[in-house]
Amino acid sequence: MPICTSCAASTPHLYTIYNSAYNFRLEQCTSCQAFADPYVEHDNLTLLLDLILLKRDVYRHLLYNRGLGARRAGDKPFRKDASISGDHVQGQQHYQSARWWLIVKLGFALICVDAFIRWTHISSNQPGDSSQIVTWNQAALTGFLRILVGCLFETAAFHAGVMLACYVVLKLVPSPTPPAPVSGIREQFRFSHVPLTLLYSSLTKLFLLFCLSIWRPDTTAKHQPAGGDAHAPLGPLHPNATTFSHPLVLRALALLDEDKLDRAWVVRNVLGGMAAGFGLRVVLDCHPVFTTMIILAGWLVKTAVANLVSGWVGTGLGGDDKAAGEMWLAYSIP
Repeated sequence: MPICTSCAASTPHLYTIYNSAYNFRLEQCTSCQAFADPYVEHDNLTLLLDLILLKRDVYRHLLYNRGLGARRAGDKPFRKDASISGDHVQGQQHYQSARWWLIVKLGFALICVDAFIRWTHISSNQPGDSSQIVTWNQAALTGFLRILVGCLFETAAFHAGVMLACYVVLKLVPSPTPPAPVSGIREQFRFSHVPLTLLYSSLTKLFLLFCLSIWRPDTTAKHQPAGGDAHAPLGPLHPNATTFSHPLVLRALALLDEDKLDRAWVVRNVLGGMAAGFGLRVVLDCHPVFTTMIILAGWLVKTAVANLVSGWVGTGLGGDDKAAGEMWLAYSIP
């Protein structure tokens, strides 16, 4: 049964179809009186943008309501005390199988994107001429395939650790008992929602990492003036520009320099962990402390697997195998 994206209460229908699939009316939630799921009439681009922006309602729509909630005009009203038919059970099993198939397809696509991002990052930081354009050859293809396999094992380990931690947390935190209301999220929750949530949450991280892999800063200039003198004045500033002279402020701002701050590591681990925790907070409907513990457990398993495969992955990246493996490991683990 679908749920309301605003209050998470179970609702029998999300919209009513009249003459055609494009002629429908959104249903109101009986609990909060808002539209049960406004994302029914939104296109895929809007859903993707809201996923990147970490909107709570779009998670509820994609995880619990996607492909459900349609009612033809003239159908009999739904009764909660009605017996569950065999067709309904068969439809739920088909929907569960379709969700696992979506996890496989989406997971493989995102792993390929992640492997390409890591390959470009590691290849651009190999010893040698940093301005040289990375080209595809036999060695590059071998390195990319090794990174792809490493990403596959690492992602599978992270998902396995998170699912195991979710199982433990759900056993320790039971659902509310009557007369306390039970959330529709807890009623409709399946463990297949967990890996799908992690994949949806990784879109924000992969989008920013992909942007960083395309628009990499020029590290050869080292922020020197055009004349080459590192101590030369920078020229006239804007009249309203803010300048800082306090040593503590200058040291704090220096931490944001490219040679001291690894932006890719911050996006992958800090922002990626926050996005995954937010997604699990939506799908598990529990306290943020538990989702933080779940993410930490997944990171521990992922770190162990990354250490195991780092040596094998590094042998196909060119240059010093040990240094390449350490570079891949430093980029992978928190």
